[in-house]
Amino acid sequence: MKAIAILGSTGSIGTQTLDIVQQYPDRFRVVGLAAGRNVELLVEQVRQFKPEIVAIQDKTKFSALKAAIASLDYSPILQAGEEGVVEVARYGDSQSVVTGIVGCAGLLPTLAAIEAGKDIALANKETLIAGGPVVLPLVQKHGVKLLPADSEHSAIFQCLQGVPAGGLRKIILTASGGAFRDLPAEQLAQVKVADALKHPNWTMGRKITIDSATLMNKGLEVIEAHYLFGMDYDNIDIVIHPQSIIHSLIEVQDTSVLAQLGWADMRLPLLYALSYPERLATNWEPLDLVKLGSLTFNAPDRQKYPCMDLAYAVGRAGGSMPAVLNAANEQVVALFLEEKIGFLDIPKLIEKVCDCFQSQNSQTPSLDDIIAADRWARQEALNEMKKLSQGDRVVAVMS
Repeated sequence: MKAIAILGSTGSIGTQTLDIVQQYPDRFRVVGLAAGRNVELLVEQVRQFKPEIVAIQDKTKFSALKAAIASLDYSPILQAGEEGVVEVARYGDSQSVVTGIVGCAGLLPTLAAIEAGKDIALANKETLIAGGPVVLPLVQKHGVKLLPADSEHSAIFQCLQGVPAGGLRKIILTASGGAFRDLPAEQLAQVKVADALKHPNWTMGRKITIDSATLMNKGLEVIEAHYLFGMDYDNIDIVIHPQSIIHSLIEVQDTSVLAQLGWADMRLPLLYALSYPERLATNWEPLDLVKLGSLTFNAPDRQKYPCMDLAYAVGRAGGSMPAVLNAANEQVVALFLEEKIGFLDIPKLIEKVCDCFQSQNSQTPSLDDIIAADRWARQEALNEMKKLSQGDRVVAVMS
């Protein structure tokens, strides 16, 4: 039985991981749970799975958590704040830590888990995008496994099984195209937040849905694929695949192309990351190609998706730049969701932040450098937003 800890237990990744634990009670045991601020759901999870340690990241919710836990028939260790999440990550005899925390907040707990010798089921892409130069040496030093638990990188990892060293020629990441894949680029200036949140294939969190609409999510995945699989950026491609059935592909040296297919169900990559190298039997609906009918593919429209090329450029720049890109994107998307900027302002502001940072970029950043770059980028994004707003006011006065 594998002991696991789950970071972000009340989010989509966390709840689906717990579905897997519930389905395989003889294979997985929950040692630790960490959540952001959803006390009610966290308490339900504690009651059902009885972890040894529990953390709530929002310190203002700690009293409510403590009071609710007091009524249970056992007493887990309770923690609060970012340091509490770190304690869950490094705690006890857990063998694998599922990192389902959204954003750069997942970096420090993941590093703590690696240093404690835990394998990582990586569902937080920002960990490698921002912290790749620090994370990868630690993984090697401590001899732990870093197993992708998101659908695209899990697909690549699955396709690579049995491919000899040096056999990989190209990675092909598939993208749904997001909310505006069928909208002409010239109409993007008029779109609103509600429009961008209408994903054509599934319901996700607000931030990742906007990233899908800008294709920044795929640009970030390119950077993550570079770190995970050691591929040069010239050999990582993106293709629009509206049906979201092929989760990604690889091309090997003899030009054979291998793909991983399946219904859009995050439990599959999560299960594989937790059970690797085994393949556990499930009762989930198998893929029916006849029922599916057809699969289609298109090249991404670079005019519509400028964030994609921006991510490639930042990835090639390396060092601290991906941390800046990631942080600027998080801040700018938040501004868009608050309706403080327009949709087309997203790539413009991110690019300005990245341009301003170029002279400061360190090719061999420390953890402190990465954290400082993250903090700087968020503030610089706010500064650029203010300049944008002032420019709008000047135009309004002149007109």
